Amino acid sequence: MKLKYSLFSRRAFLNWLLGGGLAALGAAFIAPIAKFVIPPYKEPDEVKLPASDLVDLTDNRGVSFAWGNKPGLLKRGQDGALQAFVTVCTHLDCNVTWLPDDNKFYCACHQGWYNADGVNIAGPPPRPLRRLSAARENGDILIRKEA
Repeated sequence: MKLKYSLFSRRAFLNWLLGGGLAALGAAFIAPIAKFVIPPYKEPDEVKLPASDLVDLTDNRGVSFAWGNKPGLLKRGQDGALQAFVTVCTHLDCNVTWLPDDNKFYCACHQGWYNADGVNIAGPPPRPLRRLSAARENGDILIRKEA
């Protein structure tokens, strides 16, 4: 069946098609910029861990915890004080692993190494691991941002 008139012209269809393609291309450029300017999450001010987690801190082991959407690690330092770190590599935001036998942090993405205090010692990481303050309060362990 042939219609006497069309709902839209060929020119209108091509204009709509070209406009839609340009809008998609523009969104592809703007979306990463918007994600960079507006962070997708808010970092917590503090995290509370039960004191029962301290049982796992023997033999140079560490306790993992969530610092917002990033991993963290609580461990004892050489002097016995609690140390907390955000275990995300300062090179390209890969997760860092604590190796208690070697007494070092290791980033497997580009073979980055950090010593027990979180200071970068080998590989491409430009800065030390981010430290957090850890203290006991009312039977719990409070981990906060360092001032």
